[in-house]
Amino acid sequence: MQVNSKVINQTLYLSILGELDEHSAQYIRGELDQKLLNNFYRQVVLDLSGLKFMDSTGIGVLIGRYKKAREKNAPMFISNPTSHIDKILKMTAVYDIMPKIN
Repeated sequence: MQVNSKVINQTLYLSILGELDEHSAQYIRGELDQKLLNNFYRQVVLDLSGLKFMDSTGIGVLIGRYKKAREKNAPMFISNPTSHIDKILKMTAVYDIMPKIN
């Protein structure tokens, strides 16, 4: 499990690699929080192209980070989900609060 980040024009890009489940949730939550809370960003983009598996715990992690970004007035978007992750996010209506972008 790994989280990579970069900032371009006040947009925070976060890439989550590996699996986001009960076993990795605490680590990922901490990594994302550290990157979200340290600076001001106009928006946050989660790149999920490297996310191989996610369960309901992972969805909770994403929604929790969405709430933290919203508190800082930074909209959050999802990009490049794999077909499996895309299906999960559609079924759980996550895209209603974190739209998918290309």
